[in-house]
Amino acid sequence: MMDWITRLPFFVVLMGLGSIAMLVPSAHGLAMEDFTTMRVFFYGFILFSTLTALLGLATSNYEPRSVARSQLLGLLAAFTLLPLMFAVPFREAVQNTNYLNAWFEMVSCFTTTGATVYDNAGRLTPSLHLWRALVGWLGGLLVWVTAVSIFAPMNLGGFEVRATGTAGGGSGQSFHQIARIADPSERMVRYTIKLVPIYVGLTAALWLGLVIAGEFPYIALSHAMSVLSTSGISPIGGLYFAASGFWGELLIFGFFAFALSRLTFSRGLIGENTQGLRHDPEFRTAAALIVVVTGLLFLRHFIGAAEDDDPIVGLDILAAVWGGLFTITSFLTTTGFESHFWDGATEWSGLQTPGLFLIGLALIGGGVATTAGGVKLLRIYALYQHSERELERLLHPSSIGGGGREGRRIRRQGAYISWIFFMLFALSIAVVMLLLSLTGVQFETSLVLSISALSTTGPLATVAAETPIAYSGIPASAKAILAAAMVLGRLETLAIIALFNPEIWQR
Repeated sequence: MMDWITRLPFFVVLMGLGSIAMLVPSAHGLAMEDFTTMRVFFYGFILFSTLTALLGLATSNYEPRSVARSQLLGLLAAFTLLPLMFAVPFREAVQNTNYLNAWFEMVSCFTTTGATVYDNAGRLTPSLHLWRALVGWLGGLLVWVTAVSIFAPMNLGGFEVRATGTAGGGSGQSFHQIARIADPSERMVRYTIKLVPIYVGLTAALWLGLVIAGEFPYIALSHAMSVLSTSGISPIGGLYFAASGFWGELLIFGFFAFALSRLTFSRGLIGENTQGLRHDPEFRTAAALIVVVTGLLFLRHFIGAAEDDDPIVGLDILAAVWGGLFTITSFLTTTGFESHFWDGATEWSGLQTPGLFLIGLALIGGGVATTAGGVKLLRIYALYQHSERELERLLHPSSIGGGGREGRRIRRQGAYISWIFFMLFALSIAVVMLLLSLTGVQFETSLVLSISALSTTGPLATVAAETPIAYSGIPASAKAILAAAMVLGRLETLAIIALFNPEIWQR
């Protein structure tokens, strides 16, 4: 049975898993006596599982010329076509919405962006909120598995920064491709078997911890799935009204580490030599950014509060520090959860927190092969190393950089490809902004929405802008553009460009 499944096209397998997932909101609707949602999602399971079976029979003997190319195309199809399937029962269960909004919602969830057109959380039933969180959770799991089974062998998704060069050197140095040695289908199955229990176990642990902290079980489950997938989806509009309070935020803060470095869950899984998180450049870069930005924001609020005549209370200082620390880490991981104490610093000092800080953090993003979006910490580290070396050469032209072979590779090839990606990312922002402007969206709004979509940080629209931006208020054409930008931000520009590489079509 397993051999037959592995021979199916990647997209068909994902379609089958998505059909089975519809049983979860159906069962939850039955438990909540929401029989409309139960019936709609059960019918959706029957419809799409039957369609999956027919596609499976039709493609059971399909043998692609290049399995790696087939999986990359399947991944692109998953983020573009599967939301069409997910939106059918969702639209029927919501009833008073159109299919475009339902499709946009599912694209946002599956790409772990977390942008929603349903601003009023009470408009959706608990089962529908659970479906949103579940779709985001499945999208995060897909990113975990495909990052190490598809992107790593093809030197995409950030792995190109530390790719091992083959002999010959030079600026035109080619990179070793694991895909030419190991069968991609076998690699996909092997990593799925290893990563799924970790992903499920971490989600269950966070869920249990939030319930112990006093959160309602269904809300705790939604938040747990949203944190592990960095989707930022919440049935109650965020953590401000969460019953778990500070202890729930503290627990969630610890789980942000899984979006900062892949070594927290996949150490040694893809054969990388590492001495642990203390020496991991991504984790160290994230820690430095969090400390520096938190310190700058606290200093700004402290100076603002000191200018007032009111005395500075120690609890206000602690609340301001924690609110900044949690929210900054949340947006760096592109989750987008706002701390309950985030507004406390503003009330304490009377100063607004510049949204540009959060936009910059979301642009940087989390670790390679994690569910976080953005440019990625490893690319930022490579650019920093290159800049530091260039400044050192200005002062000491005859100096030797050091760092060994890996250090030289990151400063040269790694920084070069990181700069190319950064420019592509900037061009993508400009193109999306231009397209949004053509639909009538204002400049500032289009800037925030473009970065929100490409960095897969949906909550930026409500937190980083001068006034909260409602996705429900933008034109239908703008929603379609943002949905495409979410897919582009999730897959990354280099992965899309790789599909146009003639070499991958000649195998």
